[in-house]
Amino acid sequence: MSDATAGNEQQRVFVDKQSPHAYQALLATAEAVRKVAAEAGLDRRLVELVNLRVSQINGCAYCLDVHTRAAVRAGETVQRLSTLPAWRDTELFTSQERAALALAEATTSPADAAAQEHAYAAARAVLTDNQLSAVVWVAITINAFNRVSILSKHPVHPIPPR
Repeated sequence: MSDATAGNEQQRVFVDKQSPHAYQALLATAEAVRKVAAEAGLDRRLVELVNLRVSQINGCAYCLDVHTRAAVRAGETVQRLSTLPAWRDTELFTSQERAALALAEATTSPADAAAQEHAYAAARAVLTDNQLSAVVWVAITINAFNRVSILSKHPVHPIPPR
């Protein structure tokens, strides 16, 4: 590898800044999805749990930072946030939240057809059609934002202690 090639690997294009019209369209999609979720009766905390779980799976530090703070603002607890990666192993999440989290995981990793079918069936049992659709759209949208942030290497800036 040449020195020029090595140097170029370190420089990242922030694709959101490079293609602002495309990013604005993604932001508009996110706004529409938030509205769909609210109209379907999904609590903001549930939406943020989906955003966080998908971002955990994808390893998007930037989105984890943004949506952890949003979840806290929406009233989410530290205990539930800290156990979210192991949500199946706790009783801290409602049946609706569990169904939404499983559906979000299946949306994020669709290659496992059996898991996808199981998650979809479980979601159908506890979510309305509008809620199910909203959860899928939330997962699709955060997956897109995760890709933008991961590939752009958006930095996570430390928050000074109070």
